Amino acid sequence: MVKKYSDSLKLKVVKEYQEGSLGVRRLAKKHGIQSKSQVDRWIKLYEKYGVEGLKSKKHNETYSVQLKLDVLKFIERTGSSEMETALHFGLKNTTIISSWKKAFREGGAGALNGSKGWSTMPDTSKNKQNKKGKENEITYQQKLERENELLRLEVEYLKKLRAFQMDPEGYLEKHKQRYHSNSKKHSN
Repeated sequence: MVKKYSDSLKLKVVKEYQEGSLGVRRLAKKHGIQSKSQVDRWIKLYEKYGVEGLKSKKHNETYSVQLKLDVLKFIERTGSSEMETALHFGLKNTTIISSWKKAFREGGAGALNGSKGWSTMPDTSKNKQNKKGKENEITYQQKLERENELLRLEVEYLKKLRAFQMDPEGYLEKHKQRYHSNSKKHSN
């Protein structure tokens, strides 16, 4: 289970780190934080965004499929860590990238289109039966439309990939402004 930490604790830990009295590992132990990488993340977010970077994330943030694909391709191309990539793209929620990786691995580009979050109801056996019944109600036309949409997404991704491979610097420069404007929208 992921442990939540208060914004005030995050700021306190970062300030202690900046004072230089304790290292990351000792600060994590002192404050009962599960891992030193969590403290590292807070420090980097604070350095990039200030106090705003430490505030708890909004659960209603959504990102375009294209941004998700660009983030994943950036990681693959550069070998950057999820933290470095999040900072590069202006994402304060650095851990979301791992869920994008998993979704892409399991279902391709189309899997990045769905909203992510916790289900409000547990899957009891009755709910599972209802879901199966609803899945059977999906018409042939709906299946074709879904497949068509996934193919469109894949073609769009491949076009972007080709453009990037032909001129990486030009592509990044062209799309850099869009990422910054997207990240400003998400941080408000």
